[in-house]
Amino acid sequence: MSNTPQAIPKAIRGTQDIFGPEAEAFAHVVETFERVRKLYRFRRAEMPVFEKTEVFSRSIGETTDVVSKEMYSFKDRGDESLTLRPEFTAGIARAYLTNGWQQFAPLKVATHGPLFRYERPQKGRYRQFHQIDAEIIGAGEPQADVELLVMADQLLHELGIADGVTLQLNTLGDGASREAWRAALVEYFRAHRADLSEDSQDRLERNPLRILDSKDSRDKVFTAAAPKIDDYLSAEAQDFFGQVTSGLDAAGVDWTRAPALVRGLDYYRHTAFEFVTDRLGAQGTVLGGGRYDGLMESLGGAPTPAVGWAAGIERLAMLVADAGNHFKLPEALVVLPDGPNAIQKATALAAYLRSRLPELIKKIDRERWNRNFAIDNASVGGFVANGDDGFNPSIEIAFKHNQRKQFEKAKRDGASVIVTVRDDGQPSPRTMLVSSHRTKKDMELGALGMHALWSLVEIELGEGEYSLVHDTRIILPE
Repeated sequence: MSNTPQAIPKAIRGTQDIFGPEAEAFAHVVETFERVRKLYRFRRAEMPVFEKTEVFSRSIGETTDVVSKEMYSFKDRGDESLTLRPEFTAGIARAYLTNGWQQFAPLKVATHGPLFRYERPQKGRYRQFHQIDAEIIGAGEPQADVELLVMADQLLHELGIADGVTLQLNTLGDGASREAWRAALVEYFRAHRADLSEDSQDRLERNPLRILDSKDSRDKVFTAAAPKIDDYLSAEAQDFFGQVTSGLDAAGVDWTRAPALVRGLDYYRHTAFEFVTDRLGAQGTVLGGGRYDGLMESLGGAPTPAVGWAAGIERLAMLVADAGNHFKLPEALVVLPDGPNAIQKATALAAYLRSRLPELIKKIDRERWNRNFAIDNASVGGFVANGDDGFNPSIEIAFKHNQRKQFEKAKRDGASVIVTVRDDGQPSPRTMLVSSHRTKKDMELGALGMHALWSLVEIELGEGEYSLVHDTRIILPE
């Protein structure tokens, strides 16, 4: 065996290790999404990370960049082509058809997790990335589109990032309207083929709608004067879009018309939308989606109307941080065992505190609590509002280094109260001597902090008067 030192593996380009405040912001996005989807009564679904390649090639389209250039596809040991999911909708549609979810129609379903695309990494975009996703399947009414858009708008507001984000809205019309518009676009752009970019020349016959959202300056000269969908909308399509916009107005959701906003695949119908911002560089879409009434047929199912949206968690987390929401570790009480004979006693104390924490919080004087922890002061010192109490503390037990180093590490990591547990000479792990130290961080919170919880423990279980200086002997209940 070689003694040559092994090189430390490096992370794969386009992937990320999320930790610290970034991980807390990421978790905050997911938790907020979970709360909002429950409010709107969307069912939770967990989807496979990989599917048969045909699920994506048939639904997304063989000629799209995602399928032709960006998918992570491979042959398994059975020589079957599989693909890491590049998006959620195709897998959800497959599950809807294969699992008999038609019985729940109209089905409101939501999920989140990692997705994979081989593309150039940039700000807020990775090769392994994460999205939240919401779909309504089996509802052809415009009210379903409104429901999803209102839900998305509320999510952005609850994340605190709605300022500077604009809902851009367009209609692609029904099938007949879209085909008439497509034919007009092909005829128009054919007359300018030689002057279009190479990508747009390639798209002209197979996907002309995508020319409209080209960023190439050679194409923009012609897209401004291209035929507009409004000139080809049927009366039914106009009425559908009118009901969507009036529904948004009724719900108080601001929107703006974006005639160039398109979806290239033929199964997209009616509503297309994006929530956009200028705070993410060139890639300014925060959340996007639309109605895809023809998708189920592309997978061999019966015609089934559906509408949905997805949003990148990394991008939302970046906007949360940019909005000034800084996520730190919660207020903490750290339990330190003073020597090996106190380890089991410290373990018993930490377990007791963790199991009793909600009950202890409720026992704190309500009037003083509300006065000291008003919501508008809930961010002081890393203090994050949570629930009615605005307080979500943690209990940690130290188990490395000597007692002095444990104490210094607890303070360095932002502990509010440090409780030292000593051996009282009794064999039971439920009896011990304790003393507490209130750090500067906790004092900055005012009269009530983590020490208020600890004082309740000493008052209820201690055999002497509560003190921050002297050892107190406490006995944990069985």
